[in-house]
Amino acid sequence: CPTPADLRPLNGTRVCAQLYADNSPYYDQCCAGDVLVVPPDSDMPYMPRGWSARASSLVVGTRCDLTVWSRKGKKGTSRHFGS
Repeated sequence: CPTPADLRPLNGTRVCAQLYADNSPYYDQCCAGDVLVVPPDSDMPYMPRGWSARASSLVVGTRCDLTVWSRKGKKGTSRHFGS
């Protein structure tokens, strides 16, 4: 997986989090598959099409926090992640 400080695309734009579709019990094979990029100051009450219950690993960038909910529309149990 990339380190939190590595979450910068080639053009230098800041990225606050990346969610990955594939995971593995082997650390060097984690953070694989499709990637959902979360830009700074994003507010997404619903996961994009095809991502519901699909994210298996994530990395949160430095100076960012990511909050996720167990139900759509920011309902249910929430969990906070930081770098």
